[in-house]
Amino acid sequence: MSVEPPRSDADLLRASAQGDAAAYGLLYRRHAAAARALARQLVRGTEAEDVVAEAFTKVLDLVGRGRGPEWSFRTYLLTVVRRTVHDRSRVESGGLAGGEIEDYDPGVPFVDPALVGLERSIVARAYLSLPERWRAVLWHVEVERCRPAAVAPLLGLSANGVAALAYRAREGLRQAYLQVHLGSRPRRECRPVLGRMGAYVRGGLARRDSRVIDEHVGRCEECNGVLLELADVNRGLRVMVGPLYVGPLFGGYAAALAKGTGGAAGLLGVLAALRRAARRRRAALGGGAAVAAAMTAALFLMSADEPAGRSVAASTAMEPAAPVPPPPSPPRPVGRSEPAPHLLGSGGGSELGPYPLGPGGSPELAPYLLGPVGRSELAPYLLGPVGRSELGPYLLRSGGRPELVPAPSGPGGRRVLGSPPAPGPARSPSGQARLRAAVEPVGALVRAQPGIVGVRLRNDGDAPSGEVAALVELPKGVTLIPTARRHQAAALHGPAGTADGWACRPTGGGARCARAPLPPGEGTAVFLRVRVDENAPEGAGPALRVEAGALRVLARAEDGVRASGAPARFATEGKVTVRAVGNSLLTCPEEREGCPEAQRRQGDQRDNDLWPMEPLDRDDDPATRCSSAARLVLPKGGRVVWAGLYWSASGDRAGPIRVRPPGRRSYVTVHPSNAAVRELPNGPVYQAFADVSMLAAGARRSGLWWAADAPVMEGTAGHAGWSLVLVVTDPREPYSQAVVLDSATVVGGPRRRVRLPIGGLTPAAAPARAELVTWEGDAGLAGDRVSLGSGALTPAGGDRDRSNVFDGSSGGVAEMTFGVDVDTVGAELGADPGLTIATDKDVVMFGVAALSVRARS
Repeated sequence: MSVEPPRSDADLLRASAQGDAAAYGLLYRRHAAAARALARQLVRGTEAEDVVAEAFTKVLDLVGRGRGPEWSFRTYLLTVVRRTVHDRSRVESGGLAGGEIEDYDPGVPFVDPALVGLERSIVARAYLSLPERWRAVLWHVEVERCRPAAVAPLLGLSANGVAALAYRAREGLRQAYLQVHLGSRPRRECRPVLGRMGAYVRGGLARRDSRVIDEHVGRCEECNGVLLELADVNRGLRVMVGPLYVGPLFGGYAAALAKGTGGAAGLLGVLAALRRAARRRRAALGGGAAVAAAMTAALFLMSADEPAGRSVAASTAMEPAAPVPPPPSPPRPVGRSEPAPHLLGSGGGSELGPYPLGPGGSPELAPYLLGPVGRSELAPYLLGPVGRSELGPYLLRSGGRPELVPAPSGPGGRRVLGSPPAPGPARSPSGQARLRAAVEPVGALVRAQPGIVGVRLRNDGDAPSGEVAALVELPKGVTLIPTARRHQAAALHGPAGTADGWACRPTGGGARCARAPLPPGEGTAVFLRVRVDENAPEGAGPALRVEAGALRVLARAEDGVRASGAPARFATEGKVTVRAVGNSLLTCPEEREGCPEAQRRQGDQRDNDLWPMEPLDRDDDPATRCSSAARLVLPKGGRVVWAGLYWSASGDRAGPIRVRPPGRRSYVTVHPSNAAVRELPNGPVYQAFADVSMLAAGARRSGLWWAADAPVMEGTAGHAGWSLVLVVTDPREPYSQAVVLDSATVVGGPRRRVRLPIGGLTPAAAPARAELVTWEGDAGLAGDRVSLGSGALTPAGGDRDRSNVFDGSSGGVAEMTFGVDVDTVGAELGADPGLTIATDKDVVMFGVAALSVRARS
């Protein structure tokens, strides 16, 4: 009888990303003791449990959005624990406002100020260059000194398998150490010795060669030091890499972990800690308290097994709802097919004031909002325009004509939401708030697709409004995306980066959101991630009802569900703009006549249909089969808000791609979070997508981006390529709106003209910038045109021919990019913005549109 091996951390992470709460529960049980051991070195008393809960919540959020670790869950979690403690202490000391916590990437070590420079040591750099699985086994076996049998379940191996993997990883570390040392330009006479030193340590050199090494290191102090470090690589890991992730208190952490501390607290202890934390930190952390509370939801969900169901609307009063007595068990999250990176969670607790519990006591805190925000460690959990925030929020402005009427009062002056509004608009008298609001889909609400519904509110009066409460009513067949990771708190950052928190929860027909009073002359925006049913009827759009003090505002979107269109992938507002670069991964055979000219964009053979396409491999890595680069130049002083990687090729099977950002020596494997397959005359083609915002934010601001080894099909008429699409801050830009729309729409043949509506924008009379990504365009087939409503547009690159836009040209590249177009165009948007793509002869797959435009106040 065979025994099924335990699921590895990597398997559990993949399952967690797909909504398997039980898988994340097992990860919690495996690693909570380690997180608690570290937290208790950094904080005292019950705060350690609060920190552990908050750290698990943040990692769960990142995993749910397609980020986070693949194998090294332990070190990733420890990094988040340290950063959580660091930023909590800064908030509570008054040195940092709750909305100004700086951004971070938990995928890299958080270096303690007392250990600055440790990450630049040769051992640390060599360790960080290793594959993630090797780093994981070295951390557990060498740094934490765990027995192979204890590590085996984490890696999904037997104890013998762990020992073998650790041996290979140690050898890999030695080789990486030597490579890093060679990269530091040692003396010429040292280079051949260093190149063979790894084999020398293993005892793999002949006696004669070993004698040469002995003689050299006997007289060379530098090489002697390298040899000593290679011979005792395990000690180097504990001395350098241990503190790199755990900090100066690594010794205490290792001792506590060896004793197995913290295991008895269990889930109930965490729940109790969360309740205490909420009471203590509500004022200091704001949205941060909600983040901690969100873990309660994740823990509840680990054992939930009842059928899913939509929430029932709570109290109709506009004040935050009171908790409802819980049923025997919480509701189970609704199933979904949308990849995890597009899902949003919630959390809640009765002590969180404006963050109420939903029916049954299930946590339903504002998790249906999208982050990240600004310079905040809480970035993935927050919302807000990009002003001082540098990792900007997912926000948008929206259109519509609201009505402004006084709200009727019930007994004792209590506001009654259900009362009908008085007929006709009413102006607020002088000295009072005057609100206008709008609700509208961003892009389009397309059947069987996710989407975004945006809400915008502005106070045009000369006094602050009352506390704001908004009820969003969604069209039939449109629901907030249910999540198996109800863990995201919500807040909103204003245009200047000031705290401005929204809290939302689902209702029977949409969402109920609340926030603090809106100051005069200021606006706020928030959007909700939704899913459209495949049978949703076309018709009326979302409706909005807002109450603030004595004012009530009603608004309804003109556009509802559509049968086709481009749903929004991302939206934000602030001092933002869009950028895109890309390149091909296939080229013509360079030895053939006419190919070099075609690569230089010369001659009359510039179509992939005319060549047996073969892999393009331009990097210096012998391990890659196909590779290409594009130069990204960001605005001066700009930062990455969001980045999406798109890649496409002939064939119907999308797979991972490897990416190397500027300043990085090794590639990172990126897996698609979703993919679309379409049929072109030459056969099927795919478009894959992955969110790489964290990777882009951590890279150098400008430089060469490399991509390699996407699944490609060689041969005549084949295409393969990639594009990096970004939303970035630009201090020189006016307050603007940005949106990224996914399309994967075939244009040409029987469908020669396609118009994609661009809803949710309120553009001023100023040119919009658009970055367009298109696959399988042919330079020799003229008749491709693009319009934003004001006539055919001329692309900024390539042949700059408005009647042949898709000519194999891409931003960031000077040469021919066969079958790949990344074009920049500009034009004013009309009152009903839309993007029209037309082609007379060619058949293309239009992939992505990213637009930025100055916002109308």
